[in-house]
Amino acid sequence: MTQTDLPAAFGFLASAHTGGGPIPTAVFATRGRHTRLSERLRAQTVDAVLVHPDAGPRGAHASDGDILVLFAGEIYNRDEIDGTLSSSSNASEVSDAELVSALFEKYGPHAFRMINGRYAALLVAGTRVLAATDHAGSVPLYVRPEPGHVLAATEVKVLASAGAAVRGAPVPGARRIRGLPGLHQVPAGAVFDIRADTGEVTVHRTWTPPVHRLLAEEGEAVNSVRAALEKAVVRRLRGGRPLVVLSGGIDSSAVAALSAGAATAGIDTLSMGTDVSDEFPQARVVAEHLGSRHREITVGSGDLLALLPHTVHAAESLDPEVIEYLLPLTALYRRIHGSPRRVLTGYGADIPLGGMHREDRLPDLDTAVAVDMDTFDGLNEMSPVLSATAGHWSTHPYWDREVLELLTVLEAGLKRRYGRDKWVLRTAMSDLLPAETVNRPKLGVHEGSGTTTSFSLLVRRAGAAEDEVAAVKARVVQRLFDLTVVGRVHPDDVEVEQIIGKILAEGGR
Repeated sequence: MTQTDLPAAFGFLASAHTGGGPIPTAVFATRGRHTRLSERLRAQTVDAVLVHPDAGPRGAHASDGDILVLFAGEIYNRDEIDGTLSSSSNASEVSDAELVSALFEKYGPHAFRMINGRYAALLVAGTRVLAATDHAGSVPLYVRPEPGHVLAATEVKVLASAGAAVRGAPVPGARRIRGLPGLHQVPAGAVFDIRADTGEVTVHRTWTPPVHRLLAEEGEAVNSVRAALEKAVVRRLRGGRPLVVLSGGIDSSAVAALSAGAATAGIDTLSMGTDVSDEFPQARVVAEHLGSRHREITVGSGDLLALLPHTVHAAESLDPEVIEYLLPLTALYRRIHGSPRRVLTGYGADIPLGGMHREDRLPDLDTAVAVDMDTFDGLNEMSPVLSATAGHWSTHPYWDREVLELLTVLEAGLKRRYGRDKWVLRTAMSDLLPAETVNRPKLGVHEGSGTTTSFSLLVRRAGAAEDEVAAVKARVVQRLFDLTVVGRVHPDDVEVEQIIGKILAEGGR
């Protein structure tokens, strides 16, 4: 694939200040080139480091003397935005950062309500600093606001060397970062509007999960899901030959089928299993049906567990269940060799469709969906750093804003119908996939690759009693976070079994 198929930047570190202030050393887990920039605006000076593909960060920053934008990621509704702005410029010649700047001039901080994308952005205007995430917070963004100085970065570890911080007041709705006082994560679908002189933060919500439900006829719902998902996939292809992570389940197979139908150069597919289990036969059925160039990767369970520190280091999550089911993705991305790739996944469909739940009563299923949608923020499940540690850019069509909103609002009877989970999605894809794929029952999270309980098994083998496993896993992840994220110890230098042994010797404290 060409470098233009990738975003202009994967991440950034920025320091906006009115009277000087050091910028930390930029040590990203994301692999890419680093470009430094320094620009003096009328009221503030901005120093920054952009981490980006080899082609350079053109398009990841824009400025006009009083407004500067840093943008990591990509926008998917560019044409609609361009139409709204009534721009005379060719939309293909206007960068994402320039679009954000133009939207801000028209709408102020509410500009981010217009954007459907996968991004983190920093906008400096006059005496304000705005830090924004996409609707899902899928590109994490961390901010440390102080009077006269605002630090922001797309990875916590980049800010870990910033020195002592002023302990400001809690930011409403924002998560503090363990071990790093004064640092906050910008919530999903939010903008931190920061006063440069005082460090005071006002939070603007730009998106919240919908709570109403749409009552639709079967045919209408099926057609709407098909159209929305196809649109999201097409927007993410960006030319070239995409790579689709394929398990053989309905979620990833749907993305593969729609990609194959739209990508003029064809698609590649990739499946991963372990020495314990795999879904290779099921994935092969789909790959052969679509005519994709397919590859299978087997990772030993021991090698997989050795990636625990790397997964915490990349995802910067403190949730042991999240870390456990991100392990296979970490392993898979690290084994995609060659030039950087654009990778599409079927990740995330279970949350709005209730795929992880087996409730037969529709009120229970709808409650489960509502809870999952209310608690996904801050888990960093879709952080691009997971793939960017190997130089690749991952994107997830099921968490496109339009797809997510549609899937969430559909009433539960369209999600579980005629005894089938994800009925509306299965029916929407029935003409593009083999019947055995469409009808294949839902497995547990990574159950097919044998990694569902790998972390738990490791803890049990170390001697933890059954009632201690959950607490020990949480403590292990905390220690890994403290070492690799806060302490910036390289994951290769961390021995997980030693950490588990020490925790058990301490009585799981």
